[in-house]
Amino acid sequence: MAEHQQQHYGYQQHQQHHPTDAYKGRFQQNGSQSTSKVLAVLTLFPIGGICLLLAGLTLTGTLIGLAVATPLFVIFSPILVPAALTIGLAVTGFLASGAFGITALSSLTYIVNYFRKMSGGGVGGGASMQDPLDYAKRRAQDTAGYVGQKMKDVGQRTQEAARS
Repeated sequence: MAEHQQQHYGYQQHQQHHPTDAYKGRFQQNGSQSTSKVLAVLTLFPIGGICLLLAGLTLTGTLIGLAVATPLFVIFSPILVPAALTIGLAVTGFLASGAFGITALSSLTYIVNYFRKMSGGGVGGGASMQDPLDYAKRRAQDTAGYVGQKMKDVGQRTQEAARS
């Protein structure tokens, strides 16, 4: 029984590994360290340290800038918020007027082309009229999508300006 416990105890000791054994297998190739892996670690370790240092400096600078700028934003918020809203509404107005202008021009272009086609002999009757209507629908949908995207972009810029 004692022999069995000794063997079992010896087996458990043999199973224990050092925490760095897993890393040794990564850097050893056939019992020797790979030169390229060692050079990669030696090259990337200082670069990683420099990047970490720069990240820390950037964070520190950002926190100092925020600490300095926050009282200014609180003091000037009665001026900055209405100014940002005014600028945002003005840009929205310009974009809306441009969208209406593009819609009007595309509608007029469609009508002129339609009347040219009809007065030029009119190839086919109702069947040829369906194609231009589909084209006009697609064109209106594309324009609406474009205007919607522009409005979304302006809203995001306005929110960023208000936050700044």
